Amino acid sequence: MSSDSHFVSTEWLAAHLGAPNLVIVDGSWHLPASGRKPHDEYRQAHIPGAVFFDIEAIADAASPLPHMLPSEIAFSAAMESLGIGRLMKIVVYDTEGLFSAPRVWWTLRAFGAIDVVILDGGFPKWQAEGHPVESGDVKHLPSHFEAKLDRAWVASMDDVAKAIAGGTAQVLDARSPDRFRGDTPELRPGVRAGHIPGSRNVPASKMVKDGHLVDPQTVRAAVAAAGIDPGLPMITSCGSGVTAAILWLALESIGAQPKALYDGSWTEWGSSTKPVATGPVF
Repeated sequence: MSSDSHFVSTEWLAAHLGAPNLVIVDGSWHLPASGRKPHDEYRQAHIPGAVFFDIEAIADAASPLPHMLPSEIAFSAAMESLGIGRLMKIVVYDTEGLFSAPRVWWTLRAFGAIDVVILDGGFPKWQAEGHPVESGDVKHLPSHFEAKLDRAWVASMDDVAKAIAGGTAQVLDARSPDRFRGDTPELRPGVRAGHIPGSRNVPASKMVKDGHLVDPQTVRAAVAAAGIDPGLPMITSCGSGVTAAILWLALESIGAQPKALYDGSWTEWGSSTKPVATGPVF
């Protein structure tokens, strides 16, 4: 059970279903290899009143990279059509417990949402406890969301390269150790195996247990084991900018504030001409 201010419990949400100024968001997304279709799953069953935040659709359509942040205008329009207001209390969940919800949580905050929390345990816990679900699409009245992106929260490839070269920020890679080392081929075509030279591996899988964020002591131990000083600037990264947000959430849970999230992450770096490192980091 995660008890910090980044979460609300299933009990709390069950007691507040239908409350004014509350919007529930299904932010489910799955790795391409899974073959799962989160929007179809949402239509089959979701928390009553929840709208579906499509990470692939609410994205920069002009970018060759997957689900990069959209423009402020596009994000505002998407949120207003979903009935998500910038000043509402927004509760985000996903169908894996804690996987893609942090990316939606981070995105909403980056664009200026004031009060965004994650459902502790997500949809699996909600269902296991016998809370109500509904099917079909949910349509809310449009709500005002004037998006203003905090650009300091988003690192570009050049930002990361400069941070590494100048030692101005630590880069944390949330991918699995085998992908980080380059032992496993990348799933996306044209993306090399390995990691950003100078980056450190803090697997997102170590931050989550049974659909919950691990306790602060475990987060601190994993960060320390990777040779990261949470008191110094940090940029989170992963495969395509999704699980990097799990690291962001975990770091905030121990009182550390990341400097930025590398939106392009390894998909961009690994398909560029930038240098690549392989093997373990000592």
